Amino acid sequence: MRIRDWDDILAEVVESDVDPAGWRAVGGDRQRGLGEDMYLAHPAVGAFQLKTYAKNPYQVDGVGSQIARRIDDELDPLFPTDDNSNGMFGVQQPAEDEGDAESRVKRLQTVVETHAEAPTTPRAMLEDVMDALESPAYGPMEFDHHDRPEQLEQLSTTFDEAEELLDKELDDLIEEDVERGFY
Repeated sequence: MRIRDWDDILAEVVESDVDPAGWRAVGGDRQRGLGEDMYLAHPAVGAFQLKTYAKNPYQVDGVGSQIARRIDDELDPLFPTDDNSNGMFGVQQPAEDEGDAESRVKRLQTVVETHAEAPTTPRAMLEDVMDALESPAYGPMEFDHHDRPEQLEQLSTTFDEAEELLDKELDDLIEEDVERGFY
C-alpha cells in the first residue's frame, strides 16, 4: 500500500476518465483524533481512503491511499446508492481561464432556469449541474459531520491495516504542523 498526499488521490480521481456519475462516498469524523475519514469508490477504478484535517480555515491537509482495485460483492453494499444516501458530493476542477469560467456560468444558468420551470428531482438537477460544471466525479454520499456512519465503521474494520497506517501518517503530519506553528 502506497501512502500519498490526499491531493494526489483527488488528482487520480479527477484524471480517472470514467463515468463521473459512478462515484460513491462515505465519510465522517476520525475514530481517534482530529480530522475526517472518507472513502471514495467507483466500480471501474476501485476504492480510495482519505484522512484529512483542517490545517487552518483556508487549508486542508491529509493523506490517502488506494485500498482496492475493484469493488467486489463484499464492498459494494458498504457504499451508498441513490436510494440509501443522505446526500450527494461532487469534485470540481477550477476553470482553466476566464473564457472557460464564463462558459460554465452560462451552462449553469441554463440548467438552473430549466429546472426552475419544469418538474424535476434533486438527483436530476444535481446531475445536470455537475455536467454543466464538467465535474469529473460525483454521486451519492453518506456523511456525518458529528459522528461516523455505520458504513464508515465497517470500511475501517475491513481495511484495518490501511486505517492504522494512514492514522499514523496523519497524526505525524498534524504533529509536524503543530510543532512548526509554535516555533
